[in-house]
Amino acid sequence: MNHYETVFILNPVLSETQVKETVQKFEDFLASKGAKMISKEDWGLKKLAYEIQNKKSGFYHLFEYTVPGEAIISLETEFRRDERIMRFLTVALDKHAISWAERRREKLKTKKA
Repeated sequence: MNHYETVFILNPVLSETQVKETVQKFEDFLASKGAKMISKEDWGLKKLAYEIQNKKSGFYHLFEYTVPGEAIISLETEFRRDERIMRFLTVALDKHAISWAERRREKLKTKKA
């Protein structure tokens, strides 16, 4: 089981329920591939650095999870097939990135509390 982090950007014209359905779809997809979800973050609607598909903003989401490596290919294929996804990036985390992600999550928890 490898440790991964995926950030994806959803089309800004989607309704709140469509965004939730899309996020749930990919969460279920990962679960069907044997993934263990570590963290999910909704970063909300953010302005893009440059236009993508003539859009200036998008809904950002981050998943941190462990899954066998061969599942990533099918996940990225699924991202490409879904027209609601504007961009995505999956990164394999090493031990330093994992510890950084843990510190970032703890920092977020203290801010919310």
